[in-house]
Amino acid sequence: MGEVTELKTLLKNAFVVNVFTDEVKKMNVLLENDRIIGVGNYTDSDADKVRDLSGKFICPGLIDGHIHIESTMMIPKELADVALPHGTTAIVADPHEIANVCGIDGIRYMLEASEGLPMDIYFTASSCVPATPFDETGAELHAEDIRELYANPRILGLAEMMNFPGVLMKDPDVIRKIKDAKAAGKIVDGHAPLLSGKDLDAYIAAGVTSDHECSNLEEACAKLERGQYIMIREGTAAKNLKALIGLFDPKYNHRCLLVTDDCHPTDLLNKGHIDNIIRLAAELGADPVIAVRMASLQAAEYFKIQDVGAVAPGYFANLTIVDDLKLFHVTDVYVRGKCVVRNEKKADFEIPKVDMELEKMVRNTFHVEKLSADDFVIREENGLCRVIELIPGQIITKEAHEEIRFDVNSGIDTGRDILKLAVIERHKGKGHIGTGFIKGVGMKEGAIASSVSHDSHNIIVIGTSDEEMAAAANKIIEMGGGNVVMKDGKDIARMALSIAGLMSDFSAQDTAGFNARVRNAVYELGTPRNVEPFMNMAFVSLPVIPALKMSTQGLIDVVKFERVSLKV
Repeated sequence: MGEVTELKTLLKNAFVVNVFTDEVKKMNVLLENDRIIGVGNYTDSDADKVRDLSGKFICPGLIDGHIHIESTMMIPKELADVALPHGTTAIVADPHEIANVCGIDGIRYMLEASEGLPMDIYFTASSCVPATPFDETGAELHAEDIRELYANPRILGLAEMMNFPGVLMKDPDVIRKIKDAKAAGKIVDGHAPLLSGKDLDAYIAAGVTSDHECSNLEEACAKLERGQYIMIREGTAAKNLKALIGLFDPKYNHRCLLVTDDCHPTDLLNKGHIDNIIRLAAELGADPVIAVRMASLQAAEYFKIQDVGAVAPGYFANLTIVDDLKLFHVTDVYVRGKCVVRNEKKADFEIPKVDMELEKMVRNTFHVEKLSADDFVIREENGLCRVIELIPGQIITKEAHEEIRFDVNSGIDTGRDILKLAVIERHKGKGHIGTGFIKGVGMKEGAIASSVSHDSHNIIVIGTSDEEMAAAANKIIEMGGGNVVMKDGKDIARMALSIAGLMSDFSAQDTAGFNARVRNAVYELGTPRNVEPFMNMAFVSLPVIPALKMSTQGLIDVVKFERVSLKV
């Protein structure tokens, strides 16, 4: 066998961000193949190649510690295309969106579709498929189904344990999942919005080590005080950075990560990824060096990713190079010693090959009959009803009580911003449709529908008439998944999501273009621009986030964790 060629590269005249000491010092960095071998006074003679960075800043490669690739509506390769130029060299993804549709084969699809990409893509084993007993999914995953995943080095832990009632009630399968992850030496991510007091203690005592659902500083501090890591989330629908900016205080910042969770392609292209959170934090007065540490070393240490997250000898050469720390404009990116973005231009790379049977399976996930306006009629007497109320910038909702007249426009009242909502089972042809009302959307005409409805991903529809809702739902079925905006029975904008009804097989730029068109079409129907229509709608059916949600079987009071009637 021939000898391995050792190629040394010197990056000189740069300011290095030291995430161990929170200092920035001017020095040179020496790389050998995929590793950093020196940081200091190295010279041109020490290297085979030399790059003069002329006073730019070398940061560790950025890591998104909690993201759902499916929520970007892009396949892994296209997400890497977008995220790498923004300095993201690794992500930790929970594939529970596709797992709820396709089960363990959906997770295998994501592993294969991300294998060998220049951005390191890790996963956690989906813990809640389905999320709750109220959900109707395409698959169910029990402890024995996901245990085998821990043998894969790219599976870093148990994904967000949304079923906190199951933890508190010591459901045997839930507890077994946590114990299996711990036995394999893996972390257990949490998801417990507004949980407090003794219930929070019991949840953490069961072995849950993080939370990304904090929407206020008091909640975050209570969880930090009990030893959890806090993931500060700033995505498309849930924007928590401003409320949690106090976590940059020295008392707290050493146990915090920066994450996006759910982020649409238009935002990724126009605003950026983790780099955008660093910029926003700096604008709010935070030290960007601390933000870099949260987005690199602390993510790597929390997930036990070896030799990643710092610019230091022995670490992999995953580097994000910027020309200003506060503006955080990324110019170059190295992954495992290879320059994958140079002077803002990304290198091309191939789409990983996926098993043909897996590919076929994820493209055939709709089993539902055509719908009519009669399917959306609610047969009730006039009176006071529970209504889901959206909160702009949040995925939690309120329970409002409104007088509904079912004898006038099927209960819909656009003048009071009361629209009809429906969730339609689409996986196994059960014919179940949950119907109710929602406010805060603001549409004056038409309807919108999507096959992205967390986490079961049934068809969700919001509309101003039963006829428009039926037309919108049928268009989703016809497309085999996606987002659609209807007006006068015709689709005025649509976006196909042919992979499990969740992801597009178009390029990132085309996907973002479709995303922008459907979003803007909803605004033209009257929705205010401080509402993210499709992202907010997607979370209206997730019965693990307070307070009131809609399932295929009707309304769910998340706080009481029980089904409730439409009438108060």
